Amino acid sequence: MKAKLIIACIVGTFISSCKMIDAGYEGILIKQYGTNKGVQKDVLLVAGRVFYNPFIEDVIQFPMFVQTIDYEAFTVNAKDGSVFIVDPTISFYVISGKSPFIYSKYREDLQQITKTTLLNYVQDAFRIQMNKYTTNELISNRQKFEDDVQKTLDESMQKEGFKLEQMTSGLKYPETIVQAIDQKNKAVQQGMQVENELKIAEAEAKIQLIRAEALSKANELRQKSLTPLLIQQQFIEKWDGKTPLYGNSPVLFKNITDSK
Repeated sequence: MKAKLIIACIVGTFISSCKMIDAGYEGILIKQYGTNKGVQKDVLLVAGRVFYNPFIEDVIQFPMFVQTIDYEAFTVNAKDGSVFIVDPTISFYVISGKSPFIYSKYREDLQQITKTTLLNYVQDAFRIQMNKYTTNELISNRQKFEDDVQKTLDESMQKEGFKLEQMTSGLKYPETIVQAIDQKNKAVQQGMQVENELKIAEAEAKIQLIRAEALSKANELRQKSLTPLLIQQQFIEKWDGKTPLYGNSPVLFKNITDSK
């Protein structure tokens, strides 16, 4: 009976002192007692089954795969006071080997850290960079602004053991700016339409002028070609053979004074 109890204790201890570290995670060894109490910064437990002393130690897992967080929208002010809305989404991961440092510093799981510490870094990055731009500068240099925000955020996160992989700002302009841009675009479109209509009208006027010049030249040539001989020939061709002709040039009626 005692032997079975001893075996059961050994098996129970073996099971409780063994933990599986899943792929995509790092295991962190924590000393519960002793002079080295706390996170063991130099001890990383790789994926697979690991053993530890459950009486004085604990093992927790820290995810190393990419995390995507869609934060709630918040407002930021431009240099000239205009209020913009930012609705950011970031993708990041824990730098390999940094999980003990992160856990030791914050004593929280990654989900809680993203809701507090990383959110603060995101907000600060946008506010720092937004304060460098006026409204017009931001509209004209939006891509540079977003690149600057991403660079600032990545630098801050790397100091904490994280690597920013991607960021979208979800930047929304103030309603007054949107209306002004729409009006400007409409004015540009209307200007282009008027310009196109003027070009069409000019082209049609040129075509009409060319046609008029061509018709004028044709009439001029026709007038020059109507010689007396040609007129006589055309008259003869159209003569019905009955109406009497007089003189060398065909005329329909004889001059009475000539008959005397």
